Amino acid sequence: MVNKVICIIPARENSKRIKNKNIIDFDGKPMIYWTIKAALDSNIFDRIVISTDSKKIANIASLIGIKVPFLREGLADDFTPISEVTIAALKQAEQHWSENYEIVVQLMANCPNRNETNIQDAFNYFNEKNLESLISCTKMNMLLPWWSFTIDNNGKPKYNFPNFLNIRSQDLEEAYCPSGALWISKSSKLIEHKSFYGPNHHAYPLDWVSAIDIDTYDDLKIAQVARVFKKEK
Repeated sequence: MVNKVICIIPARENSKRIKNKNIIDFDGKPMIYWTIKAALDSNIFDRIVISTDSKKIANIASLIGIKVPFLREGLADDFTPISEVTIAALKQAEQHWSENYEIVVQLMANCPNRNETNIQDAFNYFNEKNLESLISCTKMNMLLPWWSFTIDNNGKPKYNFPNFLNIRSQDLEEAYCPSGALWISKSSKLIEHKSFYGPNHHAYPLDWVSAIDIDTYDDLKIAQVARVFKKEK
């Protein structure tokens, strides 16, 4: 049997800025619950894999409905690229189940506001355009990167794009930022380039609520408020 589409949800135990980030309470459930639920409800995947080094996270995932027959082998530090983690999980899954997967979808557990509709729409776009790789993104609505700067030790700003300082905000191009909410790739291309950022990757915009990555407590507060906004919309 050949299963063509695999979902991989990276969820390591140690997190520096928010302890136990992937399983802290978010809207009454462990945060990872919302990503697992979105993956299941999308009805896209032949296999859903939780890539974790934590037996506790594995047990929580099992209670939600995803069995974790193997743990991540290393690659749980602060330096390993997430694409390397996903490739390793892909190879583990293929070996464990003796299956091959044509397409891999990576869903980060710290993006709980992305839902099954976001996944379905992005997956359909990926297939319709016959893409090699796709990363989700969102408009930078609240901040203008064109006016950004760094500050030296004396408090003096150094502008990243000095040529744009005198251009009105409404005349500037719209800028986008990557989101970890959903990344899709043909498995062969992910392995070949060792990244979702292959030479032919495309960007898929999400609304800012769905795209939120939670890495800090400020992110967490924003995501919680935004989730209420999304429910009421």
